[in-house]
Amino acid sequence: MCRHLAYLGEPVPIRQLVVDPPFGLYRQSWAPRSQRYGTVNVDGFGVGWYAEGDAVPARYRRAGPIWADQSFADLARVVRTRALLAAVRSATEGCAAGESAAAPFAEGRWLFSHNGALPGWPERYDKAAAALPPAELLALEARSDSALVWALVLHRLRAGASPGEALDDTVRALARYGEARLNLLLTDGTSIAATSWGDTLFHRTERGAGGAVLVASEPGDDGPGWTAVPDGSLLTADRNGVDVRPIRPS
Repeated sequence: MCRHLAYLGEPVPIRQLVVDPPFGLYRQSWAPRSQRYGTVNVDGFGVGWYAEGDAVPARYRRAGPIWADQSFADLARVVRTRALLAAVRSATEGCAAGESAAAPFAEGRWLFSHNGALPGWPERYDKAAAALPPAELLALEARSDSALVWALVLHRLRAGASPGEALDDTVRALARYGEARLNLLLTDGTSIAATSWGDTLFHRTERGAGGAVLVASEPGDDGPGWTAVPDGSLLTADRNGVDVRPIRPS
């Protein structure tokens, strides 16, 4: 499994979202509090963020643990963003190592992360993969279960599905083949869609001028306002609020 988070709100330093919270994503790389599978997340990390006036996000990804990267510490201190998706990775057995396998995956304005695993991948999911055109299969960024999940989500987005529909449909399609764990997280810098399917997910909103929303695998602090998302749910959010509903049955 992995841990991830997404943020929409007023511009803040990346450090404030990822590093500074006492139980935030940085600490979750070695001491997650709510993770159901695995104990550490040191097989890579990544941060994608949006700059003012640019719809296409920047990314910074590395193959090692987040706490070992001094360049990221400097970047997180000085770069401010209004929207972010970040993740720390615990690699699924049999999946590729390296920077290209670390979330967030990206295409155009989209950033994506998969917190979970496809047990029995790749053989058990060959029928799901066969739903993709050959060119999209060949374009997988890494040989990993998460890269396949992202390709399936992106295929639906390109066909006109909304973010929530793309995640909902992908979860239901993959769940047919086994006990997949599919906590998915997707943003375009103005909205967030996420699923809770096999592991924990929380959200917190801040009202007032501008508003803000944070969606995370687990709370980064013990402060008020965190709300647990029930397992088997689809979350959609923007700076005006959060909606949670059950994922449609297959």
